[in-house]
Amino acid sequence: MVNKLINFIQDGQKLTVNYDNKPLILTVITPEIVRVFQDRGNASNSYAIDGDKSIKTDFKVKEKDGHVELSTAKLTVKIYDDEKIDVYDEKGNPLILDYRKKRTPIDRQMDEEHLKLAESEGHDVKNLLGAHNKDYYEIVKSLADDEQFYGLGDKTGFINKRHYAYDNWNTDNPDPQVESFTRLYKSIPILLGLKNKHPYGIFFDNTYRNHIDLGKESNDYYYYSAVDGNIDYYIIGGDSLKEVITNYTYLTGRVPMPQKWTLGYQQSRWGYSVSQKQVEKIAENLRKYDLPCDVLHLDIDYMNGYRVFTWRKDTYEKPADFVKKMRKLGFRIITIIDPGVKKDNHDYKIYQEGIEKGYFVKAPDGTVYVNQVWPGDSVFPDFGRKEVRKWWAKNCKYLVDLGVAGIWDDMNEPASFKGEIPQDVIFHNEEEASTHKKMHNVYGHNMAKATYEGLKKYSGKRPFVITRAAYAGTQKFSTVWTGDNQSLWTHVQMMIPQLCNLGMSGFSFAGTDIGGFGADTTPELLTRWIEGALFSPLYRNHAALGTRSQEPWVFGEPTLSIYRKYLKLRYRFIPYLYDEFYRETKTGLPIMRPLVLNYENDTQVYNLNDEYMVGEDILAAPVVQEGQTKRAVYLPKGKWIDFWNGVEHAGKTTILVDAPIDKLPLFIKKNTILPWGKEVSHISDEPDESMTFRLFGKRGKYVHYQDNGTDFKYQKGEYNLYEVKVNKDGSVKVKLEKHGFGPVYRRITVQLPNKKVVFKYKNGKYVIK
Repeated sequence: MVNKLINFIQDGQKLTVNYDNKPLILTVITPEIVRVFQDRGNASNSYAIDGDKSIKTDFKVKEKDGHVELSTAKLTVKIYDDEKIDVYDEKGNPLILDYRKKRTPIDRQMDEEHLKLAESEGHDVKNLLGAHNKDYYEIVKSLADDEQFYGLGDKTGFINKRHYAYDNWNTDNPDPQVESFTRLYKSIPILLGLKNKHPYGIFFDNTYRNHIDLGKESNDYYYYSAVDGNIDYYIIGGDSLKEVITNYTYLTGRVPMPQKWTLGYQQSRWGYSVSQKQVEKIAENLRKYDLPCDVLHLDIDYMNGYRVFTWRKDTYEKPADFVKKMRKLGFRIITIIDPGVKKDNHDYKIYQEGIEKGYFVKAPDGTVYVNQVWPGDSVFPDFGRKEVRKWWAKNCKYLVDLGVAGIWDDMNEPASFKGEIPQDVIFHNEEEASTHKKMHNVYGHNMAKATYEGLKKYSGKRPFVITRAAYAGTQKFSTVWTGDNQSLWTHVQMMIPQLCNLGMSGFSFAGTDIGGFGADTTPELLTRWIEGALFSPLYRNHAALGTRSQEPWVFGEPTLSIYRKYLKLRYRFIPYLYDEFYRETKTGLPIMRPLVLNYENDTQVYNLNDEYMVGEDILAAPVVQEGQTKRAVYLPKGKWIDFWNGVEHAGKTTILVDAPIDKLPLFIKKNTILPWGKEVSHISDEPDESMTFRLFGKRGKYVHYQDNGTDFKYQKGEYNLYEVKVNKDGSVKVKLEKHGFGPVYRRITVQLPNKKVVFKYKNGKYVIK
């Protein structure tokens, strides 16, 4: 039976399309963003989008050939009977078209006899058939022969998500992550598409468990389904994939400028934080072996019986003195915090205050819900409530006052040891009593937000928060990592697509556990990992209790020397990475990105999984196969200069390069200028007095950013912009384009292929020395 389109009503930028059944509401947010909404009785507040993002937009609505047509300067949306919607760009190219036929489940060739046999052997027959819970609704879109998919955060597998299916339900699964995993710790339902080389995005803003099939079931369609909630998704246009991402991050937020030291190397291991002596030994060895490092992480062992916001006294002296001592050596301390609060009536203020004020989630019978995590019996803060987030933020002051430089939020899916938290446990959606079923996917998001607010309020600095669980928009508050990977070659391989898709999903500040968290690494694997992750914004080696130690000195030579070489190289590139973060705050574009983002019309890069780019000018091609000492590298259009030997290569071709154990194949786009940091053991609090820029090629132009690297004064204009230009004739100019930050470089060196040009700052200008 046809669900007839009756009429439409326009109210400002909102278009209500009435049907025999429920109306559809389309809202023009910007010329490139249109929201599609259908009220199904759920609250419609968004955790991903803060405030009203609508801007005044000219658009037209008209009836045409039995359908309604909404047109902005960039998108045309056609609305038909049966709530069908087709979307085109301004040139009439189809982007998102509703599928008009019925879905056809995959034929698994399983008759009743074989199903019974499989069941008797202990197989999950429903899973075998690809069956899901009866979905509340589904949205089915037509799939073109040439249609590629990216985004969705850090799902496992390859860069291009076509032919795969995923679930959004934040999950702590201790098994080794493989490409068949449908879900991990984060739910980031932004889908980026290229249909016949025309880009678009769809952001599904629904916190309930949902499923997305990108052509696994059929080559004719892809579909999204959810177990509950309103229909609520955003159509996102743009002239390029970059513009789509810029528009998406306008909607959900961008990664703010990090503190500069957070781009330095970070060392971690579950286990050594059991005592001050063990942490000090790690610090001592890092300096002894000349390994640059800015951060030491303390895992759960530093706490008193795993009670959050406590510090053990038996193996530590005064925590504040310890943190101060580490700081003098150039190390900042990051402490882990979990959401599970130990059930403890004996002199544990956090639990007692939370109980007294009713801050913990409750079972359906009204009692406080108890499960188990590291401290044993534990209760869970109801982070959906503003007052609970404020309380958590206030508790962060304890760590800030001790001198802790950042907080690492873990186990916040939320994970639990005594079975999964039942879906009917009472969680709050702001002031409205809701359920775990609705709030599960934003639990980590709200915890990260509370942590961010606490660090910002009590430190006055740009908060450094790391979270394992996240939702779309969490990038405004927190860095992320991909969770508990393992010391497996498949995981160093997966690092590239995971971090690139995270970046395209708005999470520009991301990383993996270098060397692998679980299992035992090898010298070769650790070496290739520290090389391959060279430009990963979060650059942290982290390992699990009970695994082989993976600090580089454990393996002796040549591992130690190669590791040192890449740590020192990382610090040389930090000024460039910091510049890229400045650009990201303006565009939302990631620092580490897949080649398809820069070259979306090049079909050779649609499925390229073992190379990545840094901004627009650097191409890295890590070795991710054991024993490999040569590898093929695809260079996109243009000319490319080998970073190591200066040899120039033409683009749009594949070359074979030598890659011995100490070499990361690295190429710089010809006519690029890069800032070149000093060789240091850690990032200084003091502003640099000099800076070097390196030219790759014969000419180039570069804009470099400088601020104090720690607080929010840059938002009030306290930053400097420098323009460095090398002309065709070899002449060099340096100009201070904006002077909002007091200190400037007293000396700037521009390194050309054949000479150095040195400038000094004199009377507000740079003149050749």
